[in-house]
Amino acid sequence: MDGKAYGQENFTEPHDVVQLPSQGLYYKNKKKSVKVGFLTAADENLLANGARNGGEGLISQLIRTKLYEPDFRPEDLLDGDLETILIFLRNTSFGPEYKVKSIDPETGNSFDTVINLESLDFNKPSFEPDSEGLFTVTLPKTSAVVKLKLLTYGDTLELDKMANNYPSGLIPPRVTWRLMKQIVSVNGETSSEVISKFVNTMPIMDSKFISNFIRDNEPRLNLDKEITAPSGKKVLVKVTFGAEFFRPFF
Repeated sequence: MDGKAYGQENFTEPHDVVQLPSQGLYYKNKKKSVKVGFLTAADENLLANGARNGGEGLISQLIRTKLYEPDFRPEDLLDGDLETILIFLRNTSFGPEYKVKSIDPETGNSFDTVINLESLDFNKPSFEPDSEGLFTVTLPKTSAVVKLKLLTYGDTLELDKMANNYPSGLIPPRVTWRLMKQIVSVNGETSSEVISKFVNTMPIMDSKFISNFIRDNEPRLNLDKEITAPSGKKVLVKVTFGAEFFRPFF
């Protein structure tokens, strides 16, 4: 795809440097930071009208336009790095105050609260990947040695597309699809046939181990925030990246 699709023609536009949670460890170019343009009055058209251009979602269009890097496609970004860029774009346009609606568990009434996005903490991984950006783990039930990769934004988009195209009335096998993307090799075997067969017979103990390992070691912001309801009860809310995240005042 033409580099201009990724905003590379805009190097002279106002921008800042965003530090990536991944520290570049998972990318071939090993970049720890990227140049990101500020949202402009022209971008306000996109925010006001929603995602209508070429069938892409709002988030895809924003990242494609505002990522000022010649060797980074938006699809190559890890989810955690992409989320950090989205929060940068919002904070520099609308400020860090993010209003969320929740339910008071004591009364059942809805209430609004404001989260300061600048107060979000980063996950602190216990393990670092190898030089290829992969993790090697031994599964607790089968004792299989597997290499794991973190999913990119492109992987997430592909999984969503597969689920959307799945036959109506049937439940998409999201768990096995995700595992087949996360697992790079099983006991040294890298063929898709071997990985698919292994995943489809994997004990749930091993599946949960992989899920928990990646959750604990994925470099990203912790988007869960504990707030206090009017009754005094604690409630856990999550920052999400729908259209309202970028259109709080429309």
